[in-house]
Amino acid sequence: MKEESIFLDVVGDSPTMRVLQYLIEGRGLDYSLTDIAKNAGVSWVTLHKVFLKLIKYAMVVKTREIGKAKMYKINEKNQIAKYFIELYDMLIMQELSKVAKSQKIEVNA
Repeated sequence: MKEESIFLDVVGDSPTMRVLQYLIEGRGLDYSLTDIAKNAGVSWVTLHKVFLKLIKYAMVVKTREIGKAKMYKINEKNQIAKYFIELYDMLIMQELSKVAKSQKIEVNA
């Protein structure tokens, strides 16, 4: 069963947004294209189409190569990527705040 995502609910559930969400959630870490396709829930062919756009706009960067595998991560210096990261974080904090209020727990942001 597919887990609901507040981020995808707001920005739309598309392959591009699923890939971005996966990279945002794991920011700071790098991933192979195989890992990204599997964990973002997109096909290999679709990932390649999506990745061309993300590279074109410098939203992802290649970090290193391990054998034949090229590793990528979200480019936290890119203004567009920063916007999506901020949106993601804001949505998560908003959702946590709602849960905390319903359980009467204090959340410090």
